[in-house]
Amino acid sequence: MLQFETKRCTISALQTKDAPFIFSLQNSPGWLQFIGDRGIRTLDDAIHYILFGPMKSYQENGFGLYLVQEKETGEKMGLCGLLKRDTFNDIDLGFAFLPEFNGKGYAFETATALLNFARTELKVVKVLAFSNNNNSTSIRLLQKLGFSFEKMIPWPASEDLKLFSINLI
Repeated sequence: MLQFETKRCTISALQTKDAPFIFSLQNSPGWLQFIGDRGIRTLDDAIHYILFGPMKSYQENGFGLYLVQEKETGEKMGLCGLLKRDTFNDIDLGFAFLPEFNGKGYAFETATALLNFARTELKVVKVLAFSNNNNSTSIRLLQKLGFSFEKMIPWPASEDLKLFSINLI
């Protein structure tokens, strides 16, 4: 099972036992506002999401969204990972944290580790990222990571999103 460590975080593959956390995260105000309602109403919905989202991606792509935990306490803080969407040739970086962990550098720390993994292990040259136009926190993080704004893109069941990219070589 894939696992990374940073100075303060453990990054590991999601498992079905993480369903209560996924339920909480995907129903948090920030997720609902900036990512959108994924219809996670029960723990069974969260298990289904884990099985047919991240776990399926691990099997098919060798990567996906990962659980981020505080190293010292083991507290589950958020998700960070790499996604392969059918509509884009390049993979993209995704992240979301519970509100109490925002603004403390955890997303930067974990995203940096995953971009390094994409460059060194997956030999990826370019990574995309998307952000809601009103999500100034995510936009600042992407810019701090070295992403550049490319263009606005239409997004199903949502307002247009900002498309960012970074070249890793």
